[in-house]
Amino acid sequence: MNYVSTRGQAPAVTSSQAIINGIAPDGGLYVPEKWPKLKLDWKNLSQQSYQEIATQVFDAFFDDFTVQEIDHIISKSYGNQWDAESIVTLHNENKLHYIELFHGPTLAFKDVALQALPHLLTTAAKKQSLNDKIVILTATSGDTGTAAMSGFANVENTEIVVFYPEVGVSDIQRQQMQTEEGHNAHVTAITGNFDDAQKAVKSILSDERLIQELSEKGMRFSSANSINIGRLVPQIVYYIYAYAQLVKNDVVVPGEEINIDVPTGNFGNVLASYYASQLGLPVHQFTVASDENNVLTDFFNTGIYDRQRDFKVTNSPAMDILVSSNLERLLYFASGRNDEEVRQYMKSLAENGQYTLTDKTRNYLQKFTAKFATQSQVVDTIKDVFENSGYLIDPHTAVGRFAYEEETQQTLLAATASPYKFPQTVLAALQEKNEGGVVDLQKLAERTNTVIPAQVATLFDKTIVHTKIIEPAMIMQSIKDELSI
Repeated sequence: MNYVSTRGQAPAVTSSQAIINGIAPDGGLYVPEKWPKLKLDWKNLSQQSYQEIATQVFDAFFDDFTVQEIDHIISKSYGNQWDAESIVTLHNENKLHYIELFHGPTLAFKDVALQALPHLLTTAAKKQSLNDKIVILTATSGDTGTAAMSGFANVENTEIVVFYPEVGVSDIQRQQMQTEEGHNAHVTAITGNFDDAQKAVKSILSDERLIQELSEKGMRFSSANSINIGRLVPQIVYYIYAYAQLVKNDVVVPGEEINIDVPTGNFGNVLASYYASQLGLPVHQFTVASDENNVLTDFFNTGIYDRQRDFKVTNSPAMDILVSSNLERLLYFASGRNDEEVRQYMKSLAENGQYTLTDKTRNYLQKFTAKFATQSQVVDTIKDVFENSGYLIDPHTAVGRFAYEEETQQTLLAATASPYKFPQTVLAALQEKNEGGVVDLQKLAERTNTVIPAQVATLFDKTIVHTKIIEPAMIMQSIKDELSI
């Protein structure tokens, strides 16, 4: 199976080539040329482990990898580094089912993909007979950076370069990034926001002069952001696994449609659920949940994408994004794989800060509904859920919970991070004072009668290694300095 660019002006490539490249040479994102055929027998799937289902999805999308290679990648990605044997778990509340995606090394859903990506990437490099050192270039709003470094730290023949906004990330996210000990990790704060970092990274990944300079040094770029198809495909697995668990527990009968509710900023997590639906996951409605940076809410409600608005630093920082890169992939399919139409949208976004969908393309998106939560609504939701059910959720999951409306359909809600990753916001919701650092972790555990996850229990004992802060305009030079180009 080949992968093509959403913008249609780059050659088709195999899955291993798409993973290595990260982004297509024309600036577009790689999408499957056709949907793989995967027989979803829900009765059988309901009896299978997460790893067994992941193997089938990986086999379908990465068909130039051998059986032995996929088995190796799965075993390395979903093993003892997870604090749940099942990798993800479900918390059920009537017809609402939280998919708990935060049992990995950095307590965020991005671990699901970023524990796999290093193994996909290094295996792909061997398949393509590449001896170049692979430089993983990553913009993060807080979670991708920590998860990418956890996955890539000390991986042979790789360098991981991370840029994150100085203001907006949580204390835990900052501490995780600044204390990363991997000898191949380069971590830098920027004075701008995530969009500034993401724009620079996407531009650099297709900068021919810099790519040539890297090549002369025996290096090449790739990305750990969800623009990389190797990031996206592993996220399909948990939607299929979660539905199979609903079948196993007699919550739904095989084939019964469900709703999917996803808090999202860059649109990768909800896009993965759409990909799952194209494989046969029966979905009635997708709910796209945003914070006060509600560009996606307006887009799905009006058909107009307009990033020309104030960027807001909120209490759900991983979603503080105004340019949702993965939406381009959905537009490609919504437009009937019309790469010329997609190019026009992206050109208009770059030049005018907005674009308007055609009626035909907008009509394709009728299954998508959108809603956003204010910061006060996030806080109120965390408090209400805990008081009413004793269940503790993080601010991003709270955005999704706020967007949820009781329906006849069963609903899967992506619970994207542990509440212990954002203790200040959660404590404030529970009307407790913040003191910072490990004290807040201890207060949260005591207040809620829960246990501090081992992943962060000793985090504040670690030495801070990375302290550099730059302006966004210096990102290119910073990369050259870090890599000695």
